Amino acid sequence: MLLRPAHLPAVAAVAVAGLVVMVVDWLLAHWWFLLIAAVLAALGGVGWWQQRIRRIQWEQARARALRYGLALLDALSHQQFEHAVRDLMHRDDCTDAVRAGGQGDLGADVKATDPLGRRWVIQCKHRRHGERGAAVGTPELQVLNGTGRPVHKADVVVMVTNGRITRRGLAFARQQRLHLVDRHLLGSWAAGSRPLWELLPALPTPRKPPPLSRDTGAPGRPEHA
Repeated sequence: MLLRPAHLPAVAAVAVAGLVVMVVDWLLAHWWFLLIAAVLAALGGVGWWQQRIRRIQWEQARARALRYGLALLDALSHQQFEHAVRDLMHRDDCTDAVRAGGQGDLGADVKATDPLGRRWVIQCKHRRHGERGAAVGTPELQVLNGTGRPVHKADVVVMVTNGRITRRGLAFARQQRLHLVDRHLLGSWAAGSRPLWELLPALPTPRKPPPLSRDTGAPGRPEHA
């Protein structure tokens, strides 16, 4: 007897239903197989979770130990320099730090939020010859000043360079409340362990209390014995 095409879906459904019934019957008769499979799956899940935790802990430990010397920073490309600044912000517990540099970045090469809730916008100026390279001047700082707060809504606007900054640039930065990380300060930050906000003066007020003062009822003031 030949089956018509219209009958094929019904025949396929019957075959599938029969196969399901056979599998269910077999599993009911061999319940121990289900038990073993469940135990193996649970053990596999626990092992995967433990490996994930160990990987996260290792990455955190590596980030805390991150250090850069100035010679290494000088040898980087501009893009690598931006990644290095992003990684240093990660090291300083800015968990959302991202590299945003590229065409159309509007002066924001790295963006981050520090543990006190302040939003950071950082522009990176890498000089291949370090201190002997062209100094960062007022024009570059004007671009950063024009976008850091109005466009990117930053609380802290920073220029980072492995080179020098001109005197006019220093004066302009003071007038516009821009923060500068020149070669000397970059060396201290990258090779040390202190976060950048401990090295820069006159930062904006934190958006939330420091971690050590949250339980004291007096933000920013340690509890006295």
